[in-house]
Amino acid sequence: MQARFDSAKPVAANHVPLSPISHLNRAATVYADRTAIVYGARRDDYATFAATVRRIAGGLRALGIGRGDTVSVIAPNIPELYALHYAVPMVGAVLNAINTRLEPETVGYIFDHADTKLVIADSAYLDLVDAAFGHLGGTRPVVTIVDPAAPGRVRDRAFDTLLDGPAFQGDGLPGDEWQALSLNYTSGTSGRPKGVIYHHRGAALMALGTVAAWAVPHQISYLSIVPMFHCNGWCHPWMLPLLGAKMVFTRDPVPEKIFAAIAAEGVTHLGAAPIVLQMLAESPAAPATPFAPRIQAMTAGAPPPPAILEKTGAMT
Repeated sequence: MQARFDSAKPVAANHVPLSPISHLNRAATVYADRTAIVYGARRDDYATFAATVRRIAGGLRALGIGRGDTVSVIAPNIPELYALHYAVPMVGAVLNAINTRLEPETVGYIFDHADTKLVIADSAYLDLVDAAFGHLGGTRPVVTIVDPAAPGRVRDRAFDTLLDGPAFQGDGLPGDEWQALSLNYTSGTSGRPKGVIYHHRGAALMALGTVAAWAVPHQISYLSIVPMFHCNGWCHPWMLPLLGAKMVFTRDPVPEKIFAAIAAEGVTHLGAAPIVLQMLAESPAAPATPFAPRIQAMTAGAPPPPAILEKTGAMT
C-alpha cells in the first residue's frame, strides 16, 4: 500500500504551479466587471486590465523577452508598473523594479549585475537611465512610459507600442513554481546592492498569507503608497486580484493627493512606511476627524514611534 501512495506523483490532473499569475487569470473571470485600477480619469475593470497585461506580454515576447530574461523597470507607482508585475513573469521573464532614488552609478551596477536585457523607464527618469548607461559603459534597449501626468521625451520606443501586436495566449503559468519571478536589490548603503530573488511559489504564498494575516476582505479599495520597488510593494500587487480589489494610484505620494484619493475612492486599506504615516499625520491637509469608513493601515520597516501610531489611529 505504501508503494502505491509513493507512486502518486504530481501530474496535470492534481497539480498546478503556484503563481500570482493565476490570481489575475481568475480575477479576469470572477471579477471581470469590477474596477481594478483608478488613476485620474482612468478606470479599468479586471477584464480590461487582464487584457492589457496580455497585450503587454505579447509585446515583450515580440521584443525577444522570454524565460530567465531580466526586465528592469524604473517608474513610480502607476498602472504600467502594476501591469508589468504580471506581464513580465507571464512570458517567463524576471521583473527587476529599481529604486528611483538611487544614484546613476548604482543603477548602472544593477543593470550589469542583473543581466538586464530590457529597460522600461518612465520618461521622468530617462536622464537617470542615460547617466547609468554612462557608468555601465554601454546601453540596453529602452521602452519609455509616457505618463500624461509627467510627459517627456521617448527613448528608443514608447510603451504603448507593446500593445500593438498579438496578445499573449495561454495561462502564463510557469512550468516550475520555483522559477524566478522578480529580482529586488537593496539600497547599497553598506556596500554594493545585493539582489534577492522571489520565485512564483513564494510570491503567491506571500500574497495569500497577507490576506490571512491582515484579515483582508473582498473588494477593498487599496491606495498604492508603498513603492513597488520595495519588495514589490510588499507583494500587495499580487494580492489584490485575489480579492477583486481596486488599486488607486496618485503617482506622487504627497499628502494632498493621498487625502483627496482617500475621500474620492472610499479607500479602506493602504500600506505605508512609518515615515509616510508621520508625514500624513503631521500634514496641514490631515483631516480633523477620522475617515469613514475607517482605514486599515499596514506599516513595516523601522518600528513606528507610539506617538505616530496614536496620531495615525486618530486620523484613519
